[in-house]
Amino acid sequence: MKLIKNISLVLPDQVLKRSGILFSNRIERILKEEELKAVEEKPDLEVIDGRGLYLSPGFIDIHIHGAAGHDTMDSTYEAINMISKAVIKSGVTSFLPTTMTMPMKSINKALKNIREVISRGTSGARPLGVHLEGPFINPEYKGAQNDEDIVSPDISLIENYLDVIKIVTIAPELEGAKELAKSLTQGGIVVSAGHTGATYEKILEARGWGVNHITHLFNAMTGLHHRQPGTVGAALTLDMTCEIIADFIHLHPAVIELVLKIKDPAEVILITDQMMAGSLGEGVYQLGGQKVFVKNGEARLENGQLAGSILTLDQAIRNINKLKVLSLPRLFNLVTYNPARLLGLENEIGQIAPGCRADLVLMDEELRVKNVYIDGREVVKEGEFNEGNH
Repeated sequence: MKLIKNISLVLPDQVLKRSGILFSNRIERILKEEELKAVEEKPDLEVIDGRGLYLSPGFIDIHIHGAAGHDTMDSTYEAINMISKAVIKSGVTSFLPTTMTMPMKSINKALKNIREVISRGTSGARPLGVHLEGPFINPEYKGAQNDEDIVSPDISLIENYLDVIKIVTIAPELEGAKELAKSLTQGGIVVSAGHTGATYEKILEARGWGVNHITHLFNAMTGLHHRQPGTVGAALTLDMTCEIIADFIHLHPAVIELVLKIKDPAEVILITDQMMAGSLGEGVYQLGGQKVFVKNGEARLENGQLAGSILTLDQAIRNINKLKVLSLPRLFNLVTYNPARLLGLENEIGQIAPGCRADLVLMDEELRVKNVYIDGREVVKEGEFNEGNH
């Protein structure tokens, strides 16, 4: 059993100063300052001084393509494991490896690989399943996806992998989208509108099919116009969760501030949409079989189209914090409780509460990651991956 004391504990609705938590592989108990002395004198207890740092639940990235020179579509154990080791240094303890629009044979290979990786386990962050982004999208709103491999929505193309798929991005206006959305939602899979030319009315209709999420809001979709509200207008006014890429490149800070003032912050989820250049540097990389040029913090195709990001989730938190529109608990919920609730896992991960997994992140006053625990094991120490403890 372990005890972290002298922490500012970030709960979904408050920050508990000078507190502590008792944990093994799961959270046993939250301790207020006055309760600590009696507990820390118990024998066989490993006592850890939190040094006054913030203690948050482990972060959850529900939309990430790659990192450290590897991509989900590489379809190897090494690729997913290297991504897991890279992202955990930014506080991510759980993630959804995200596929790209490529031939169905390649997509199915990636899905099969992730299923096997989940069974085997990783050295770093825990893959929870897959975010299937494409191939059921609108070619006119393809973004950095390859339009040659776009296909009509059809559950038969992915039915052998429904056990590992957690989110599917579709364009609701496509023929077959309604049938696919209804089948997926009945199976407990989140259906997200994205890469879409849908009107406001179509998104309203799709909400009735169970479509309750929006992939990278504002990017690759119909924008907000005062006579044609589009997908963005629907996302801002309906009870749908929305992904935000908070790198201040995909969205202007003022637009993010606008979203956080219009939407209930409980319906906003920060993602990275990170590609393989994440944690590396400038250069030429690949995404979905296409060349991506990374320069000045931006990842773009040859034609200038944004192609994912090199954002990390801890940097996204710091960026949002600069806007000063959210309290600290609500800010952290954007990467913990909110994504966990979307996936139906809020009693397992995404909050520090008795019975939840001991996925923990210690951060300093500047919200920089210092230590990361997954299932109670310290995997990142002073910002560096601890090879010997996984």
